[in-house]
Amino acid sequence: MIDTTGLQHVATFCGQCNCGCPELYLDPAADEERRVVITDDFGQRIQMSLGQLADLVADARNGVLDAVLAQA
Repeated sequence: MIDTTGLQHVATFCGQCNCGCPELYLDPAADEERRVVITDDFGQRIQMSLGQLADLVADARNGVLDAVLAQA
């Protein structure tokens, strides 16, 4: 279980079960390059800047991940 104390919850991806779905948080106390926190259901977390998150979202909107999802 990941300690999310002090983090601002933004979104839960799935949320239709009780398995610890991936979640997106903002950490207002972190340095800018580590402000965004994404957790997974295996107890791991990654941190990135808001700029990196914006790039990820833009790439997803532009279809960069479509091929990955088509293989699933």
